[in-house]
Amino acid sequence: MLGPTVPAHAGPTAPAAAQASPFKVLALHSGTWDAAHIDFVDEADRWFPRTAAANGFTYTSSTDWDLLANGGVNAYQVVLFLDDAPQSAAQRAGFERYMRAGGAWMGFHVSAFTTDARSWPWYYDQFLGSGDFRSNTWGPTTAVLRTEDRAHPATAGLPATFTSAVSEWYSWSNDLREEPDIKILASVDPSSFPLGTDPGQSWYSGYYPILWTNTRYRMLYANFGHNAMDYATNTRLSSTFASAEQNRFLIDGLKWLGGAGGGTAPPDPIPQTTWYSLADTASGDCVDARSAATADGTVIQQYTCNGTTAQQFRFRPTDSGYARIEIRGNPQQVVDVTGVSGADGAPLQLWSYGGGGNQQWLPVPEPGGGYRFTARHSGKCLSTTGGSADGVALVQRTCDGSAAQTFRLTPHS
Repeated sequence: MLGPTVPAHAGPTAPAAAQASPFKVLALHSGTWDAAHIDFVDEADRWFPRTAAANGFTYTSSTDWDLLANGGVNAYQVVLFLDDAPQSAAQRAGFERYMRAGGAWMGFHVSAFTTDARSWPWYYDQFLGSGDFRSNTWGPTTAVLRTEDRAHPATAGLPATFTSAVSEWYSWSNDLREEPDIKILASVDPSSFPLGTDPGQSWYSGYYPILWTNTRYRMLYANFGHNAMDYATNTRLSSTFASAEQNRFLIDGLKWLGGAGGGTAPPDPIPQTTWYSLADTASGDCVDARSAATADGTVIQQYTCNGTTAQQFRFRPTDSGYARIEIRGNPQQVVDVTGVSGADGAPLQLWSYGGGGNQQWLPVPEPGGGYRFTARHSGKCLSTTGGSADGVALVQRTCDGSAAQTFRLTPHS
């Protein structure tokens, strides 16, 4: 049964563009530990409904973590962890199922805190990549943050550096720069040092990620969510939502997670006369023909979106809902699984269309407005590797619902 529900219908009318792609957000919290965390939850349950009403989504707040275990979370496109993480085996298994099936998640501050990552290695080591809590700053302060990736939809609207709201900051046992599936979106800028007000709990140098995503999933983690408090009187001394730039990340990040950003999906079936670029929702990079070539064997890769014909494709139907994916520079050349391979990791190339099942793809609409594409001969998905480097070859891989297998289509004239 749902806990207290916060209405998301008051406030200004959402813009028409936002209303075109509505999505539902479920915020889970416990609200039982540390006055600063409880105060953040109280503040979030006021800020998010107003933001939802202005941006075309709905917000429901609940203390019922069993919604993860019993499938109730499946009614929502995005789930937030405000001040905790799932504790029971059933809740944890349910959350992992939800994410592997293409769900979306944003976590704050304490949602990544643990001193026993081994108790749930999928979440702490693989999904978050952070491992155990290592240290924290004290007292809570603002930080100057450096935006490391201004191409990702969640951080594209941010300046090169910006000042956060006040928070306590965590560091981790794992070096997130060494985690292959983690893309760091923002980190502490060196101009912030020393960070903290207690000389014994301040950071004086080092590298500290603050915002990041795991490119195998549609997820974002934000290492803030601890208000400054007068603990003697239980009085709030700061606001997590005091930074306009930080709020921009939250809004743009939620739109990316919920599928409301990046334009409107084309109707089904995809119009066969329109040329589209395909940007994956993990990195925002586009499907691209290497060196703009159109010869047999040209590698299909991921590359920063640039609007050239090397990144424009047309979907020409074959039968039973399948289509060949033609490149604009030479429509006889189509996206092809090399060697008619059925293996995970088989690379993609351009090849003259000959009617093979390895040259036909089934567009499957995703709830957020994107598509996944399954190869006719193997049933596997067109996929990026989950990283963000230009020039990495695209592959087919067992469909897992991750953001690396979901693509947004942008039409070109």
